[in-house]
Formats: sequence, C-alpha cells, structure tokens
Amino acid sequence: MVDRKKELFRYLRSVIGESRVISVMERTPRELFISEDLLNSAYDNKALRIGEGQTISQPLIVAEMLNALEVKKTDTVLEIGTGSGYQTALLSQLANKVVSVERIEVLMGIASHNLENLGYSNIELHLSRKVLGFPASSPYDSIIVSAGASKIPISLIHQLVVGGRMVVPVGSISEQSLLKVTKLNDGYTVTDLGGCQFVPLIGEYGWPEAEVNQQ
Repeated sequence: MVDRKKELFRYLRSVIGESRVISVMERTPRELFISEDLLNSAYDNKALRIGEGQTISQPLIVAEMLNALEVKKTDTVLEIGTGSGYQTALLSQLANKVVSVERIEVLMGIASHNLENLGYSNIELHLSRKVLGFPASSPYDSIIVSAGASKIPISLIHQLVVGGRMVVPVGSISEQSLLKVTKLNDGYTVTDLGGCQFVPLIGEYGWPEAEVNQQ
C-alpha cells in the first residue's frame, strides 16, 4: 500500500502540481473511508465503493474539484454528499468550518464515526431535507456537490456569498461536465473543467429516486 500511495501522489503532483490540497490528501488515510474488501485499492486512482450504492470519488477528481474550489483557511464550506466522510475530512483541514449534508442515514452514521475517530471537530453533519443544501447556515464561501445534477442548482448559488465558488457536476444521469460557478453581484459565471461521471443527485435539480433506481 505504501508504494501505491507514493505512486499515486507522484502522479497527482505531475498533473495538479504542489498545493495545499495535495498535501492534505497525502496525510489523510483514504483507506479508513472505504469498504474493508477494497483496502488494497485504497490508493488506486479510481472511484471505490463505500456501500449503499455510493462511491468515493477517484483521487484525481477530488484534487481537481478541491483545487477549483479555492478553499481558504477562513472559509465556511457547504458539502452536498457526505458519503463516508473522506472529502469532508479533506475540507475540514482546508477550511475554517464545514457543513456537510447527506441523504442516506446509514452513510451519515458511518461518516460521523470516521470523522470523530480521526478527531475532526470543525464539521457539522446534517441529513438532507427537501430544500437542497443547508440554508440555515448560509451564506457559504464555497460549495462542493458530489453528485451529478441535471442543471446548475440555482438554489445553491443563492446560498453563496458574492464572489463565492461552487463546483458541481452537471449533465445526464450517466455523464456530466464538471462546472465551476462563481457568484457575481448580478448573476454568475461558469467555467467547464471537463467531463466526469458521478452518482446522480436525487431530488431538486437532479432526478426522482424511482427513475435512478431503474437505471
């Protein structure tokens, strides 16, 4: 595993360059956030199962999203899709505060256990509600969405500060483009960061759960 980890981070640095994001990823134990049967693959550059039909994103995508998010140490960040808590752990080391929302209660329990065991304390975890995001703690300096939306979630833009950034996959159920959205005084700008594949967002700005289950 040690050799695979070294190889992975040599590769990430060759693509992304040296950054706070890469340093934080390197010191965060990815193996503690995945299914036990996949431990030998913890530092492969691919998405891995975490249970409940969900995955932990491949390291390159995580690095690209977090780099694009431009998280500062003073930021409050909203994460849509806690999963097993891996990306949440990364964000907690990059930002001042992380508010993370998860729709699957079992995964919320797993994430809470993982994050508490590793001593991360600047995180609020919430089960998702009918409204996308968590308006009660807004506005946020940045928002990261770990599920593919059918269109840009305008309700999340409303939860950003002016100048705030959101990184979100947008497209079809099976394939998306990774977009960086920056909020302006009179609207927002969009930068396309390239193609990606995420599990679909359920509900507002995504798809009905019944439709996703038929895929």
